Amino acid sequence: MMNDLSNSSACTGAWSAAGMSRREVLSKMGMGLGGMALADMMGGGGTKLAAAEASSMAAARVGGLSHLPDFAPKAKRVIFLFMSGGPSQFESFDYKPVLQKNQGDEFPASFRKGGKPLGMSGAQSKFTMVGSPFEFRQHGQSGAWISSLFPHTAKVADDLCFVKSMTSDAVNHDPALTFMQTGSQLPGRPSMGAWLNYGLGTDNADLPSFVVLISKRGVDQPLSYRLWDSGFLPSHHSGVHFRTGKDAVLFLSEPAGVSRASTRRMLDALKEMHTEKMRAMPDAGVNARIEQYEMAFRMQASVPEATDLSSEPEHIFKLYGDDAKKTGSFAANCIQARRLAERGVKFIQLYHPGWDHHGGLCEESAYPTSAREVDQPCAALLTDLKNRDMLKDTLVIWGGEFGRTSYSQGNFSKKETGTPAYGRDHHRDCFTFWMAGGGIKGGLTYGESDELGYNVGRDAVTVNDFHATVLHLLGINHERFTYRFQGRDFRLTDVAGNVVKAIMA
Repeated sequence: MMNDLSNSSACTGAWSAAGMSRREVLSKMGMGLGGMALADMMGGGGTKLAAAEASSMAAARVGGLSHLPDFAPKAKRVIFLFMSGGPSQFESFDYKPVLQKNQGDEFPASFRKGGKPLGMSGAQSKFTMVGSPFEFRQHGQSGAWISSLFPHTAKVADDLCFVKSMTSDAVNHDPALTFMQTGSQLPGRPSMGAWLNYGLGTDNADLPSFVVLISKRGVDQPLSYRLWDSGFLPSHHSGVHFRTGKDAVLFLSEPAGVSRASTRRMLDALKEMHTEKMRAMPDAGVNARIEQYEMAFRMQASVPEATDLSSEPEHIFKLYGDDAKKTGSFAANCIQARRLAERGVKFIQLYHPGWDHHGGLCEESAYPTSAREVDQPCAALLTDLKNRDMLKDTLVIWGGEFGRTSYSQGNFSKKETGTPAYGRDHHRDCFTFWMAGGGIKGGLTYGESDELGYNVGRDAVTVNDFHATVLHLLGINHERFTYRFQGRDFRLTDVAGNVVKAIMA
């Protein structure tokens, strides 16, 4: 921000030598700085569209749209623990002893309905059924089946609602990720967090309402900014990526030698200059830009405090596990998520990549490591929230963009070490999520896969259903929650979606 200012000052000096005033220079810059004026300080006039957008944005900026919530919400905030890459349900929460019993046999063609499977294994000549090599046991009063790879999750089984009948329309990572986050396989739509920011506003004006945290780990699976973008919504509804390192938000700190008071005076001067200019030439997009600059100024004080884990007591780090003090680990990000939730951040998205196990799934460095990295932190987050009386109104979600196949990808064989070398391919037709808190009925399993875990056996939950249910828990009627863009009213749930009321407390 200050670099832009210093560059413009140098340009102003050059133009002044040519006999032009500072204000004329700024005018000549083609709204380069004019884009930061306050739309809600604009005078009368302007198009009906500009006035309507400015009014809508002003409403959402503080308390959300005037008609929301539609009814009393059960959840105040969401923490979405996203396992990017597609975790296998068969090694986690969907126990299929039939696969173990028939391991090595050809997968019945009747389950594939006569066609070849979608995904990368479609060219295989054989589709060998394979069960999980990891032991499953029942846990809690609910008797939930949970893999031995998730011992800490097993301890909070009665807080969880397992949805074992999730289904998606996309079988490749990019469209499936985009679909799960935005309700559309094509890029350009607002993400779920952006929709909530637009509709419900913020509970803390000094922090973003939508924050993204990504685990720091060496996997070749990039996550695009558009997964938390605002799409066609005003840009200040986008998620803000909190990075690891010295500055959680890039370019937020003041440059050396520039005081906070100087920045405040600069922003006030910009408002004053551009208020006069914008009376003559209104621009609705200005509101979002100036809000971002004002938010950045407030964040200079709030973000360092919110992201500083040094004030956390030792017992909290012990609760979250050995990785809790490692900057950028999933465990540290879970502590960060709890701190952000305490401070009124409405939607917190944690991405933990590394679940794309096409081969060597059972090797220690593959699925077991991914499970170990998230198991204790996930359970600790629920326990921590419960201890603070926050779980009841915090909706916590665990899942990925799709699941994995019940047959092996590649040859079902063992390496010299005795570890199976197979993997599992992408599978969109049936996979597992869990949800907890925020109005969710704990100790419940909803839906089920068929006996081989290939198709939904009962009570399918689509991505649209999932989005509709999350919105409902936050007090929003998904069919009424729209935004007009290019002549059409858009929804997060598009033209589908049913609320899954059976999983609600």
